Amino acid sequence: MAADLFEGQYIWHPAADDRLLASVCVDVRAGRYLSAREALAETRADFALRAHRSLVLASEAAGTDLVERWLAEEPGPESALMWARVAVQRAIRAADAHDERAEALERIALAACDRASAMNPADPTPWAAKLAMARLHRPHDPAPDGLLTSPPGPWRLFAHALTLDPWHREAHHRFLAFFFTRYGGSVNGAWDVAAFLAQRAPAGSALRLLPLVALVESHNPTQLLAERVWEQPQWRSTALSAYRDWLPTVAGYRFTPVLDLAYLAHALVMAQCAFEARATFTAMGPYATRMPWSVFGEPADQLSRARRACGLPIPS
Repeated sequence: MAADLFEGQYIWHPAADDRLLASVCVDVRAGRYLSAREALAETRADFALRAHRSLVLASEAAGTDLVERWLAEEPGPESALMWARVAVQRAIRAADAHDERAEALERIALAACDRASAMNPADPTPWAAKLAMARLHRPHDPAPDGLLTSPPGPWRLFAHALTLDPWHREAHHRFLAFFFTRYGGSVNGAWDVAAFLAQRAPAGSALRLLPLVALVESHNPTQLLAERVWEQPQWRSTALSAYRDWLPTVAGYRFTPVLDLAYLAHALVMAQCAFEARATFTAMGPYATRMPWSVFGEPADQLSRARRACGLPIPS
């Protein structure tokens, strides 16, 4: 559904237009896993879809005992992957909350990732999940040549994930997040890593958006002319290049990449590229994500403000 035609509300569900995933989420909330097994089994050769579906389903299952029952009743690649996904979410939440169980939950999560990897050695998803936990202990592997700041980090873990899928979206985003200031990194380090990763990626890859992700993370509203940063030539060029080379590929995706589209639309609006932003919002349809809008205020308000800026209607 085109974004400039809908009259309802924004749809914030992370399944977006993956209708099968949305229906499986209903089953998972009801304590049923058979449809989840089928939805994941069909993604064994599609790592992007496998990462997307398993992450969304884990967010639905993390507060229940569904994956424990599933793994006990039907051990296999799908139940092992879901156990790893859920265990990692629980470990990270516990660590962020300074829960006394955090260390034990992290050990469980690491073991679950190892089990999932052993069940399906070709799958990079368990390694992306491990990267999500890297910030808990801040590994200091030396950076490869080519980075100005040479920031240490989980480079070996990241390199292994890339041997399985060199352009794995989630692995790249998890790795970049390690260098964010909120996790103990630095602004310059995050920019350096984002530029390094984006330059390696094919022109038509969503990974070319990584510098825009790092730019949002570094946003400081107290700085002079903070809202005008996206108008600088380097950032405007990054957004327009992604619009030219990546946006046309979105029509071939099996699900709408709403988060990537949101980062691109936001950057184009901020760079005063209204025509390009309008096309990006149209590709998003009615689907919405909290990021990047939540960095600048209430997400729905910021999204509506951006749509108005390029002449699009907003939901009633």
